[in-house]
Amino acid sequence: MALSKIVIVGAGPSGLLLALLLARAGITVELLEMTSALDTNPRASHYTPESCIEFERAGILAQVRAEGFSPNGVSWRKMDEAKTRLVALRNPDPAPGQEDDEPFRYRMVCLPLHRLGKILETAVLAQPTASIRYGYKVIDIGQDSSKAWVDVEVTAPDGSGPITPARVEADYIIGCDGANSIIRRRLFGDWEFPGFTWDKQIVATNMYYDFTPYGYDDSQFFVHPEHWHMVAKIQTDGLHRVTYGEIAGLTTEELRARQPGKFRDILPGNPEPGEYKLVNFSPYKVHQRCAERMRVGRFVLAADAAHLCNPFGGLGLTGGIADVGSLYETLVGIDTGRAADADAILDRYDTERRRIWHDIINPTSQENMRRLFVYPDADEAMKKDTFFKMLKRMEKGQAGVAGDEVEAEEEEKEEEGGGEPNPGMVSLRYDMTQHYDNV
Repeated sequence: MALSKIVIVGAGPSGLLLALLLARAGITVELLEMTSALDTNPRASHYTPESCIEFERAGILAQVRAEGFSPNGVSWRKMDEAKTRLVALRNPDPAPGQEDDEPFRYRMVCLPLHRLGKILETAVLAQPTASIRYGYKVIDIGQDSSKAWVDVEVTAPDGSGPITPARVEADYIIGCDGANSIIRRRLFGDWEFPGFTWDKQIVATNMYYDFTPYGYDDSQFFVHPEHWHMVAKIQTDGLHRVTYGEIAGLTTEELRARQPGKFRDILPGNPEPGEYKLVNFSPYKVHQRCAERMRVGRFVLAADAAHLCNPFGGLGLTGGIADVGSLYETLVGIDTGRAADADAILDRYDTERRRIWHDIINPTSQENMRRLFVYPDADEAMKKDTFFKMLKRMEKGQAGVAGDEVEAEEEEKEEEGGGEPNPGMVSLRYDMTQHYDNV
């Protein structure tokens, strides 16, 4: 059946990307965002080949590459004075003229999330069938056999004037409204989000510091039971993301007071506050959670509204973008009549996206984080961790067996800032077009 309108709640990267894909397919899309504008904080983002495939479908890959950069690789290091590199994965640049050749076409690219958001917002607003409504806060939801709706409170862009109630209706409503999703909470209850919260405290910072004298790669993880952390360049002007583990149970004020000492302990050169520029400081907890369903009638969830994981390896963002790709194919199939049974293909979306989270994203992201702190020291990690041993064999040219190489590439693409995996190995994506019944 031809869709009259899709409403997407949440103008984060996943909501914007889905709106753009659907609008380019000729579907009328209305995007509702509770804030007055896009978030402009420079959050780190490394986009894997899976994400780049979706960017290409949305027509923005070239612009993302032009504004971002391809990281030179990722390494794992020990916390000695020299910050010794344990193992690494390289991400070679293509020769001139080879940028669109395999395996470089979908090579990893880094661009802060707020800049990706601006690219997407501009592209969405250029589509004749798309609109973005800022200041629309969803209060409640409802549906019947023919439509779904959200009841909203509308605030003027400048925050002035009265708050106006309104109802927005659509064929389907997509919740892309993040970890605290009002759509998910109205569907299942405020406290129904199966999974667990890590007992680790994470602190994410953005900062400027000259790492050049110390031989740092564009991305690196440090293995240590206390001082485990990640350092990644996120902008070509030298802005870096430094994310580290801290003592659990401290207040934000206590964590902030400890930050100078933490940087002195973990960063090369043991810098004092006057030797670097701190731009952002964001303590947060991390979770491993997945909704019991990602589709309830005419409401569908995607990305962080549906599932969460820790940030080490970038699987949260990558998995969310993969959700968007599958949901785009699902809704286009319904709109064009190629998926004649709308309920069946929506249920398949729900089943497959949750399967991928449970089978791949959840266990892999947990391993990515635990290997940074679970061993008594980095040397022990190199002896016992299967992933590290695999990378070491590759570095020494001893992988030899095709199966080892395939396994290594599968692990490689799960790591934030990693080298270029085989773009054919896109395990987080799921092709919904195989379930069309009228091709």
